[in-house]
Amino acid sequence: MSIPASLPEPAILVVRLGAMGDVLHALPAVRALKLGHPGSRLFWVVEPKWAPLLEQNPFIDRIVLLNRTLRGLLSAPRTLRASEYRFAVDFQGLLKSALVAFAAQPETIYGFDAGQVRERAAALFYQHRISTAAVHVVDRNLDLAAAAGAVRDAQPCFPLPPGRPEGDLPTGDFVLASPLAGWASKQWPLAHYRALAGRLDSEVRIPLVLNGPPGAAFGDVAPAIPHHSGLPGLIDATRRAAAVIGVDSGPLHLAAALEKPGVAIFGPTDPARNGPYGASLRIVRSARAVTTYKRGGAIDPSMQNISPDEIFETLRTAFGRPRS
Repeated sequence: MSIPASLPEPAILVVRLGAMGDVLHALPAVRALKLGHPGSRLFWVVEPKWAPLLEQNPFIDRIVLLNRTLRGLLSAPRTLRASEYRFAVDFQGLLKSALVAFAAQPETIYGFDAGQVRERAAALFYQHRISTAAVHVVDRNLDLAAAAGAVRDAQPCFPLPPGRPEGDLPTGDFVLASPLAGWASKQWPLAHYRALAGRLDSEVRIPLVLNGPPGAAFGDVAPAIPHHSGLPGLIDATRRAAAVIGVDSGPLHLAAALEKPGVAIFGPTDPARNGPYGASLRIVRSARAVTTYKRGGAIDPSMQNISPDEIFETLRTAFGRPRS
């Protein structure tokens, strides 16, 4: 008599669809979940755009791509229900992410309390609602994961892929900056990058590279060097950079996860909650900045008032004179 093959362990479903910084901020919590449930498979639902951030992650057994097209949304329940889930954890706190978790039909769903999610209706789908006193998003996610049985490390870890080269980069040391952000109000003027590039070039002989997605138009930013790439190329460039200058956007949080030295420039958003995690990057924010999470369509005055000279001096003290 043949012995039937043992059934696979029920899986854990993680829902964090995007965006870049938010996916990065969930990495330590998801790693902690896997360590807390080593016998379970862990599936992560994410939008295809951000999937390269999860490649080669040893704590994720399967990446489930969710297309935001009508066809993709209609097929999502069938795709998700192909596996059985012990539980789901919704790190996003939106109605759409809660519906994705619900569509998978897990035994139970963990999420933040209604007062701590972006859309209160999302909490209606959670059987376990977690309140946290943590301020930074990384720590909030770790608290949510802990409620679901995660093993929390003293030092959060960000498992990231190596990336791959895209486009031309300087052969020696360089400073990397990613000027674009989801909201124009969080950006630093391109003219300031141009002035900063001039000081870096003339005083320490190190180039400033401006990274953006394919097709991003930077205009005349010489002596800064434009560099266009996808996510794998950005990861590779960040790993190779001697230092990083960033605003409140995904590339800055990538640099923080990789513990790169440099400067984080903040304006309308609060760096205590949304700033770079860890201590490798120094934060510069105008004392006159007013915290708001409204999507401003123009560069915030508090960002405009931070001078290239201030960033240059902060950069120099942040990691010492760039290596030659």
